[in-house]
Amino acid sequence: MLSYEEYLKAQKMGLKAFKAAASKGQYPYLPVLDEILSHVDIDGEVSLGTINIPLDQVVGTSTAGRTQAFANNFMPLLEYKSEFGGKWSRLLDYQIKEGIHDAVKVYEYMNRYYVVEGNKRVSVLKYLGCPTITAEVTRKVPRRTDDISNRIYYEFMDFYKLTRINYIEFSKLGSYDKLLAAVGKNTEDVWTDDECMDFSSFHVAFYKAFKENGGLKLNITTGDALLFYLTLYPYKEAKEMISSQIKANLEKIWSEIVLLGSEDSVELLMDPTEEKKIVDSMLNKIITTKKKVAFVYDKEPSVSDWIYGHELGRLHLNDVMSDIIETKAFITSTVGDTAEEDLEKICKDGFDIIFTVTPKLIKACLKVAAAHPDVKILNCALNSSHKTVRTYYTRMYEAKFLTGLIAGAMCPNDKIGYIADYPIYGATANVNAFALGARMTNPRAQVYLTWSTVKNFDIDKYYKENDITYISTQEMITPQANSRQYGLYVEQDDTPRNLAVSMYHWGAFYEELINSILRGSWKVEESGSGETKALNYWWGLSAGVIDVICSGTLPIGIKKLVELVKHDITHGLFHPFTGPLTDQDGNIRCDDTDILKPEDIITMDWLVDNVIGTIPTIDVLHKEAQPVVELRGLDNTTEKGGTSVL
Repeated sequence: MLSYEEYLKAQKMGLKAFKAAASKGQYPYLPVLDEILSHVDIDGEVSLGTINIPLDQVVGTSTAGRTQAFANNFMPLLEYKSEFGGKWSRLLDYQIKEGIHDAVKVYEYMNRYYVVEGNKRVSVLKYLGCPTITAEVTRKVPRRTDDISNRIYYEFMDFYKLTRINYIEFSKLGSYDKLLAAVGKNTEDVWTDDECMDFSSFHVAFYKAFKENGGLKLNITTGDALLFYLTLYPYKEAKEMISSQIKANLEKIWSEIVLLGSEDSVELLMDPTEEKKIVDSMLNKIITTKKKVAFVYDKEPSVSDWIYGHELGRLHLNDVMSDIIETKAFITSTVGDTAEEDLEKICKDGFDIIFTVTPKLIKACLKVAAAHPDVKILNCALNSSHKTVRTYYTRMYEAKFLTGLIAGAMCPNDKIGYIADYPIYGATANVNAFALGARMTNPRAQVYLTWSTVKNFDIDKYYKENDITYISTQEMITPQANSRQYGLYVEQDDTPRNLAVSMYHWGAFYEELINSILRGSWKVEESGSGETKALNYWWGLSAGVIDVICSGTLPIGIKKLVELVKHDITHGLFHPFTGPLTDQDGNIRCDDTDILKPEDIITMDWLVDNVIGTIPTIDVLHKEAQPVVELRGLDNTTEKGGTSVL
């Protein structure tokens, strides 16, 4: 009688799944591997032996013979009085009394399992909620392709060789290697049984906490969430946590977890909000207590041109906003927990706004922001999908287009050098905009791209060998530097002569951003999106936060052209990335008269056809550059195997 009632419950679950699938126009029965592979190239088969496999990854049957006896959730559809119903019920009784120990036979394809023998055993154990089943597994290996899911699967197979772990899945390339790094292993270490058991225990605790928070409803895998969790809570500590502790930590960062599953998780704020300027002039009358603003650096300003620029911005605030704010600079380390401890202390010391000026501080920002939701924490980076920490950056590509105009007009031999630093979001747009500007004034101009962060490459020698004397490089220098090699310059008799420099007005950026916060725009911007999104400030010429300064020696006609194009970009009359745009391989990236979308400009991982050079992968970069690229690098820079720098 008990087995009869249980069978009817299972059948009801099957009928419900059947009707739901049919109403959506989906196949309501079990997927059949033979049909799936009928248009797939298989390179071969590999026996994995008899192992435990996750039941939620057992999704179909090998052949069509029994498929219509089950709904697509493996629950039975046939009547209880049928031979099938009787066998299913007896299996249920046997499992409850003694347990099913005989291994089923399955094929594994793309980390999904299809039953050869044992469909009813799988069905019974799924009905009872068992997490795994013992199976004799044969892997069907697909031919390698450029498809993302295929590439992720090949990464999984490499991971499986080391760990024998089959229950972790990711939706993004590179995640398996990142997981290895997160647990302190490299891509050659074979895991011991104890290490596998430790990780399995952690995964079970994490899965329970993730599920209780509603994570299974999100458009991400448990592995995606687990990997993000480990970026904030080191594995050495996390593996000792019980599920309730993990759940509490997840609740603190849940808005960040939700963003992981959003296809359009970043909202770009392209210009300052349009409140009346009179509000700004009255702020000092409204604010009775000065707001405390912290600037957090990872180096002394005197040794870094990047930090020096932000320090000038902070000093600008002291000059123009001292009535309503007070600022203080802090130097921290990005090694270990130092940055997190420093940020925690800054919050406890009563600072209202914190600007961190390097992407390497984002991990510390996220952990501290979760504990201090009333403190506004911002990180200087581009395309960062975090809810609790906003990011800010400039559209420097607009200024680079203008310096490209100058280079194209001035260069006599059509060869122009461009020295980039990190292959991160926004860098490729700067290169391409410069190249397009050069081509506007000289259709024959070619831009020879090099990277200052690439190992074992002599840039000066390369440019001399190619007779390249007009070169674009970093925006500014530190006070201690004697070199004139910044901005756009020309080498004459081994002496650089500056022609123009694209520059950041960080003071103007911070002034406008703080005014915006003080007049209430922070909450308006947050609610304006209408959904959970990360907010990134991405301002350009129209906001007055970047500019181009031309040398007095430039011909007057070139100066006038720069001012004209600058005016048109500022007022939205012209866009540097207006089509047609063709990449180095001859592919049309933007049709005639079309304009690239901001999101496509930020994530640009291709070079226009008048650029000579490539985007380097992370393994050819200096060691000190790799952490930045790991955090903010383009998708193709974090993959392995690239060695070309030109």
